Amino acid sequence: MKVTRTARIATATLLVAGLTSAALTGCSGATPGTTGSSTLTLWTDALRAPALKSVSAQFKKDTGVTIKLVIKDFATVDKDFISQVPTGKGPDIIVSPHDKLGAYVQNGVVAPIQLGDSASKYAKVAIQAVTYNGNVYGLPYSIENIAMVRNTALAPTAAKTFDDVIASGKAAVASGTAKYPFLLGLDPKQGDPYHLYPLQTSFGSSVFAQKSDGSYDGSKLTLGDPAGVKFATALKTWGAEGILNPNITADIAATSFAKGESPYFISGPWNIGAIKKAGVKYAIDPLPTAGPDAAKPFLGVNAFFLSAKSKNKVAATKFLVNYLGTDAVQEKLYEVGDRAPALTSAFNTIAATNSDVQAFGKVGLNGVPMPSIPQMASVWADWGSAELALIKGEGDPATVWNAAVVNVQAKIKG
Repeated sequence: MKVTRTARIATATLLVAGLTSAALTGCSGATPGTTGSSTLTLWTDALRAPALKSVSAQFKKDTGVTIKLVIKDFATVDKDFISQVPTGKGPDIIVSPHDKLGAYVQNGVVAPIQLGDSASKYAKVAIQAVTYNGNVYGLPYSIENIAMVRNTALAPTAAKTFDDVIASGKAAVASGTAKYPFLLGLDPKQGDPYHLYPLQTSFGSSVFAQKSDGSYDGSKLTLGDPAGVKFATALKTWGAEGILNPNITADIAATSFAKGESPYFISGPWNIGAIKKAGVKYAIDPLPTAGPDAAKPFLGVNAFFLSAKSKNKVAATKFLVNYLGTDAVQEKLYEVGDRAPALTSAFNTIAATNSDVQAFGKVGLNGVPMPSIPQMASVWADWGSAELALIKGEGDPATVWNAAVVNVQAKIKG
């Protein structure tokens, strides 16, 4: 758990992989003939830092290069990174969600890394997520996505289509065993395009066109195609039927499912702990299709990125590819973050004994990366507002949807 791998330069990777400890030790910590530093700074957060201590110590033992772990607030680390790298005060490596990549490239604060043959060891969609304009910029380590969580006491078998979900859910409500036929948390002011996206893609509607390497083309907004209008029409129907409820927030949806009040809940791994604690017997199913196509969720990938201003890119790349890109490290990061490893071998090890990881991972392999292009920032507000209006029964679907598209296009053009 992203794509066609475009910037893989095998010779460069072989050089990195073949660096000897002697080449990385000494006063500069750099290979002969280069300028480097004997210390690499890595910005991480308090959650992940413990999982990186032992590998950092091993790297110093092997190469003489110290990895300095600096704890940062994960919510604002991207802004700090963009502001500090140009001044020379930023880190050599940063841990970050992949959807920040477009802004990093736009601001010139990240450098491509050469994964070479190592790229094939990761889920295709994970490599897609860290690819931008044909270059791979990150070492992916985790993947997360949503799936259909089913209360097996209320719905003993999986539903293949969203129509099946609706029928089964309504039957459960009619029998008095459930309060809600289906749960999906919505923001009462902004909707939730993220959680609704699998249903949208099942109609054949996307947000931006994807290139051959899986990255997105910011010049090709696809939101306003005929498939998008079909999805908009379905939203109004689901709202009128009470299948989607604008008053059911994410918190209410999670709490209600944990109370056994609905057979179905579209959610991610972040809510599974509370569901287990509540004693609900559950299964994690593929996302049901509402239209003629497969339901594809957005994927979030966390990755390590290399600063464009690092003074020792050779050592930093070695640490990324050969040390962070190992089963041991990726499994430790899973243990502290509870997100499926991006490295296929590490994922298989975890999934062999964890059915939840296996199930979410299977769904994620059919997903698409959250767009990391800067244009995406112009999309969310109008997209979500249009969805919310339709769920509330406001306006003609084609008119509401296309008006949002016009607004998005205007914002992108500036």
